[in-house]
Amino acid sequence: MSSFCLGCGNSLAEEERFCGICGRDSQAGAVRHVDPAVLFGLAPETSGKAILSVVSGALFFILPFAAAAIVFGHWSLSEIGKSAGRLTGRGFAIVGLVLGYLGVALIVVLIIIGIAYRPGSRSATAKRAKRTTGTTQKAVIMTNENSVVALVRSLNTAEIAYSQAHRDSGYTCSLSDLSGAWGIHDDLASGRKNGYRYELRGCAAAKANGPMVKYQLVAYPEVAKKSGTPAFCSNESDVIKLSRSGSAQECLRTGIDLSDTEINHPQ
Repeated sequence: MSSFCLGCGNSLAEEERFCGICGRDSQAGAVRHVDPAVLFGLAPETSGKAILSVVSGALFFILPFAAAAIVFGHWSLSEIGKSAGRLTGRGFAIVGLVLGYLGVALIVVLIIIGIAYRPGSRSATAKRAKRTTGTTQKAVIMTNENSVVALVRSLNTAEIAYSQAHRDSGYTCSLSDLSGAWGIHDDLASGRKNGYRYELRGCAAAKANGPMVKYQLVAYPEVAKKSGTPAFCSNESDVIKLSRSGSAQECLRTGIDLSDTEINHPQ
């Protein structure tokens, strides 16, 4: 009399102890439930829960679907393992689980980032402060440069006024001499203002004992700063030049002429 393997439902010949399909011992004491569909050789079915898991996993970026993919994934794996071959879809369940856990992790990361950078948070405040500081510093630098150009222009005007008032001596190489010539303030007459040093140099006469007809005016950063802080210079031509290196000597040698618009109407 034939019998069936309790493990897979395979038909066993009389006195055949071990199943030729799964190798189960037909005389083993443990009794395993065999689904009737397997017992009678019906085709296995794909687990509906495994399909739900992978479908929900495809929408892993939405938290409820990510959670559903995990729940149905574990549920379907449990049922498939207990079905003795009646149910398939293990691959679907595993894919659904992977996508579900990926979605949960991604959503948690996005929540943390949102909390860290929400308006009013420390990180967001720090970033705004950094942008504001950078903008303020740039504005201060531009304002400072514009004021230096205006002061150089005032000193040139004062030199002209001084030479007209002192035709015998001509131009002067002393800033203090210009205090009364064109309303030069005492702080500028001292050679320091707005973080710059101002110097008059290179005064020269056309002939011995004659009036000074040449001078050089330089304005350079009082303290060495990062590259890009310019130096300015001029002379009796009233042309103002600029050197981005911050060197007064380089400004006199190879400085770039500022246009009348840049001098009279700085940005």
